[in-house]
Amino acid sequence: MSVTPPPGDAAPHPTPSAESPESPAPLEPPASPDLADSSDTSDTSDPSERLGLAAARRRSAELEREIARDPSGHRILTGDRPTGPLHLGHWFGTLQGRVRLQNEGVDTFVLVADYQVLTDRDLADRLDAHVHSLVLDYLAAGIDPTRSTVFRHSAVPALNQLMLPFLSLVSVAELRRNPTVKDEIAHSRQAAVSGLMFTYPVHQAADILFCGADLVPVGQDQLPHLELTRTIARRFNERYASVFPEPEALLSAAPLLLGTDGGKMSKSRGNAIALSATADETARLLKGARTDAERHITYDPVHRPEVSSLVLLAALCRDEDPREVAESIGDGGAALLKKTVTEAVNEHLAPLRARRTALAADPGYVRRVLREGNERAAAVADTTLDRVRSAMGMAS
Repeated sequence: MSVTPPPGDAAPHPTPSAESPESPAPLEPPASPDLADSSDTSDTSDPSERLGLAAARRRSAELEREIARDPSGHRILTGDRPTGPLHLGHWFGTLQGRVRLQNEGVDTFVLVADYQVLTDRDLADRLDAHVHSLVLDYLAAGIDPTRSTVFRHSAVPALNQLMLPFLSLVSVAELRRNPTVKDEIAHSRQAAVSGLMFTYPVHQAADILFCGADLVPVGQDQLPHLELTRTIARRFNERYASVFPEPEALLSAAPLLLGTDGGKMSKSRGNAIALSATADETARLLKGARTDAERHITYDPVHRPEVSSLVLLAALCRDEDPREVAESIGDGGAALLKKTVTEAVNEHLAPLRARRTALAADPGYVRRVLREGNERAAAVADTTLDRVRSAMGMAS
């Protein structure tokens, strides 16, 4: 690809972090159908589901070892919906893993899922501005357009056309059973459930399969989506011809960071610290973060989730053990805890924010990154659609 960083800028790299070696990352689904990781790694209470999750984790660890041996032999698809700025949950839950895989040599496709903004809302407000902001976040975080393909749904018609044959391969009952769809419908902002929401897993299958991705970084709550993608690929290959790989999950070991209100961190809930926030905005948000009445600070995620989430955030930013961070604060109480977290976050994000500011000064560069990524993705999608038509006997 021909995109290069703006004059005077080196290709961006992520700031040092406490990233787990097994924390690649996809898209973010709290109350939204992104491919991103939910940052929720708690075990399910169903014994059969626990066994399935354990097997998925073992396989994910094997895949990480395969990547280490031959990163160029793999392709991943990941991305986000452009519904607002990326935040610290994305940074520790998804972005660092994407950059790691890219830098290790895995062929990386990063999707700006603009059509999927409409899955749970009636209008896509300020969509172009959100797309521009999302790409800025990607570049500042370390996504390198010379090594990754950044593209948007609406610029790749052949990808979306794959939904038609794929819909013929699944039943209405299968879509109804998908637990992620059930949850997303429950959180939908629409007065009635749209057909796009209902068929979202099939659209996601098109996202993954159009580029032949064999690996998809996901959180555990996205496993049902990926299993449906595998089913669609398998049924197409059996019914027509072998065209698609059956992609496998790279399970994220993302930390569970709560929002400032003590709930799940989410763009839509206004409880997250944006990567693009200023140092003063970060301080204001953390000053209002929920804690508890106990003065002595400890790290106890089960019994003190809000306090422990703040401790964990400081630990991640400082690359320290959260228990050591808690001990260093001790009887300093919530005030010292919030001061410690604020300083840690602002110091950790300072290089990323500086890169973002520099990139934002050249909007033409961001548009060029997206245009060239769109062109590459469209070429790949056109080739895939031609193969699909040929397999189905529709070649002109």
